[in-house]
Amino acid sequence: MIELKNLSKVYTTRQGCRTVLDGIDLCVRKGEKVGILGRNGAGKSTMIRMISGAELPTAGTVKRKMSVSWPLAFGGAFQGSLTGMDNLRFICRVYGVDPKDSEQFVQEFSELGYYLREPVKTYSAGMRARLAFAISMAIEFDCFLIDEIIAVGDSRFHTKCHNELFERRRDRALIIVSHDAGYIREHCDRAAVLVQGRLHSFEQVEDAYTFYQESVG
Repeated sequence: MIELKNLSKVYTTRQGCRTVLDGIDLCVRKGEKVGILGRNGAGKSTMIRMISGAELPTAGTVKRKMSVSWPLAFGGAFQGSLTGMDNLRFICRVYGVDPKDSEQFVQEFSELGYYLREPVKTYSAGMRARLAFAISMAIEFDCFLIDEIIAVGDSRFHTKCHNELFERRRDRALIIVSHDAGYIREHCDRAAVLVQGRLHSFEQVEDAYTFYQESVG
């Protein structure tokens, strides 16, 4: 289970303090698919970074009683001077996984070829995203975090990512944040809407969709 309780995030700007998240409560159980709808700039990415542990809240708590991925296809944590393969080995050690069990999968899935043995700082954004997604799939998590629609690589590679996540790991929990209501409706069992820092939860995706339409209208 993942539980967010009274979670808040305040940033200090030149114009003063800005509250991005204000008293967020959310509970995600094993195997649940939960969507978070919100307009661009609503705080969705901030929320998912705090769930992953990449960012700390200003107030409130995040309890993780199952393993949680980093936001899929996010390559911001890579060490640029290391090769793709060295980054894989380092991440595997952090998560207590034998790198030898993952190297072949990442090499085949990422389709980066000899670039896996080149420094990540030489990669394009698409190459970093493909490596990040491949490593995400090489390490098994109970819950996968998805920040917006996964559109890694061309349509063929996108289909491969979709099958790996939504078909082979259909028993895992998912938290998907997006401004695309159709994507949430396709993949989630229930949903919530983030508006002006507050999270409005609904048991039915259609109810969340209706509220979202009204809030952005």
